[in-house]
Amino acid sequence: MKIALVHDYLREYGGAERVLEVLHELYPDAPLYTSFVDWEAMGDHATRFKDWNIHTSWAQKNWLVRTYHSPLRFLAPSIWKSFDLRGYDVVLSSSGWFMCRGVKVKKPSIHICYIHHPPRNLYGYDTGSLVKKYWFIKIYASCINFFLRHYDFQTAQKVDYFIANSKETARRVKKFYRRESTVLYPPVEVNNIRISKQKQKIYFLSVGRLTFSKRIDILIKACNELKIPLTIVGKGREEEYLKSIAGPTIHFVGSVSDSELSRLYDDAKALLFCARDEDFGIVPVEAMAHGVPVIAIAEGGVKETVIDGRTGILFQDATIQSVIQAIKKFEALDIDWGRACRKHAEMFSKEQFMKNIESFIKKHA
Repeated sequence: MKIALVHDYLREYGGAERVLEVLHELYPDAPLYTSFVDWEAMGDHATRFKDWNIHTSWAQKNWLVRTYHSPLRFLAPSIWKSFDLRGYDVVLSSSGWFMCRGVKVKKPSIHICYIHHPPRNLYGYDTGSLVKKYWFIKIYASCINFFLRHYDFQTAQKVDYFIANSKETARRVKKFYRRESTVLYPPVEVNNIRISKQKQKIYFLSVGRLTFSKRIDILIKACNELKIPLTIVGKGREEEYLKSIAGPTIHFVGSVSDSELSRLYDDAKALLFCARDEDFGIVPVEAMAHGVPVIAIAEGGVKETVIDGRTGILFQDATIQSVIQAIKKFEALDIDWGRACRKHAEMFSKEQFMKNIESFIKKHA
């Protein structure tokens, strides 16, 4: 079969890009079609994609669109219709908020969409920033989002099969697109991870983009109040603000390599996770693969991945006091979390994901 991969854009490295990497590993000859690639913004992670056969849209040569792709998201339909993929047997899109489902696909070709989440900004979920606090931006966003909700729905109807990354995402696909989907959890590197038997359990850990929807500010304030060490991995637009509220026990390490991240997991007491309405949340599963329990808010896909009292502690509200109470509850328990966490993470392994995707395509293509 002649297969093409489609992805929103390559500008930052997160869970969606990890999924894309595994899809490329499964189908190494498949070219990638994406709106643009920002090699500089990708930093050290850019080397992961350097040798790929990547086709970009006209946005690649437009600095304004690449830099301000979020406020200029009304251009997304123009970007995606510029790709004509009617010569492929299977188009496999990796779709998030930039709606890459709008590429041209025609029968007998089939379009399979692995959806990470419907666009959060279109349906009232917390997004990566607080820009909507300004009235003129709220008015602007309301106007373009009305148009984009129609576009989002229309492109969803053109997809032949949806694969959702969680039951939570499948519910959103059903609610917003009136479409059924098959749930295949995203891949996590498990088999190559060795749990350290010399864990020092020095600090709590936060891993993820430093954006508003991740609510790392709440974690920082809780650890400030408890005067306990918190190591924060990641970069993002909230970094300056988060550093301004951090006390002496908070340590920022920025972006790190996979090997360095594994070392950080080895010495972590637990992962702290307060992302709002997370569609799946790959970071908690990565932590559990290292034998690290998770203290997380009971929202979205996290309720599918973290077992309260067995692989971590779930709290109900995104408040400082809820996080404090959950940390105190965790530290009062005398549980050997490592084995249960690792065993549970194995159901999300990369090998299982690749097997499931391959079987799905063979069945429907």
